Amino acid sequence: MVYWTGDIPAHNVWHQSRQDQLQALTTVTALVKKYLGPVPVYPAVGNHESTPVNGFPPPFIEGNQSSRWLYEAMAKAWEPWLPAEALHTLRIGGFYALSPSPGLRLISLNMNFCSRENFWLLINSTDPAGQLQWLVGELQAAEDRGDKVHIIGHIPPGHCLKSWSWNYYRIVARYENTLAGQFFGHTHVDEFEIFYDEETLSRPLSVAFLAPSATTYISLNPGYRVYLIDGNYPGSSHVVLDHETYILNLTQANEPGATPRWHLLYRALETYGLPNALPAAWNDLVYRMRGDTQLFQTFWFLYHKGHPPSEPCGTPCRLATLCAQLSARSDSPALCRHLVPDASIADVQSHQRRPLC
Repeated sequence: MVYWTGDIPAHNVWHQSRQDQLQALTTVTALVKKYLGPVPVYPAVGNHESTPVNGFPPPFIEGNQSSRWLYEAMAKAWEPWLPAEALHTLRIGGFYALSPSPGLRLISLNMNFCSRENFWLLINSTDPAGQLQWLVGELQAAEDRGDKVHIIGHIPPGHCLKSWSWNYYRIVARYENTLAGQFFGHTHVDEFEIFYDEETLSRPLSVAFLAPSATTYISLNPGYRVYLIDGNYPGSSHVVLDHETYILNLTQANEPGATPRWHLLYRALETYGLPNALPAAWNDLVYRMRGDTQLFQTFWFLYHKGHPPSEPCGTPCRLATLCAQLSARSDSPALCRHLVPDASIADVQSHQRRPLC
């Protein structure tokens, strides 16, 4: 099955109308159906789906200013993939839940309700669509059934408004034994965010995988991710066992007479020497990269899908990048206290990147 984590239209945000957005939605959805055939596809709503970009009013906003025009079109386009229960909440707020296989519940969140760039959230940034409360209900029901849960979304939790991000972090901690995987996008680069227990912020309990984008964007090759998941059998953990990333090298593809070819860039366990793909292994990788600059340079190369910036990533840049992998909770310097000496945190924060998208 395919997790499609959003951002369908081009990023020429000031040249778009509702008609443009709907055409992109229907055109790309038709292409996905054409080339993937019977493979089930589960989408999430990206921040570029609306116009103006990032403009996602809460469901209580009605009339022409509402997002009904977009959600209704999504429900129509994605109806072959989603059951009635999912289409119902998709039409209301752009989020849904379904069961792709026995023992597994998939939850697709509309992360635009946590976006720092969504000015509608000045009205209410805590839980503007009641989505977090709905999420708790879904996770509790899954726990009661003994099901595992995958969450997909566009904007990663660490990039969200602080109030939303911290509440989401607490929910993940509460349901750590139910939540088997988290999958996001948005940043266009290859990274991850680790969640820790709230008491000590030292025990890794979940990891959100941020897959690279198929969009070229700025000085980046297109990429996509294939996850190997513990399979469909009674008692399956449904956790990520490994992942591999493929890219299209644009430099090679644009040579005279060349044919564009996708190729395997790397496999996670093999490249990073991981024993498994569980949260503790990713936590250990971050701390290994703190002391092993060669290992970090490998990560930096893959982070940029094989096309890193020409300027070197020095110590503050390296620590800021590593800190971001630990920061699934927005605006929380405490998450980096074990990684960076106290005297250096301010310097590192000054080098922390803003999201690309």
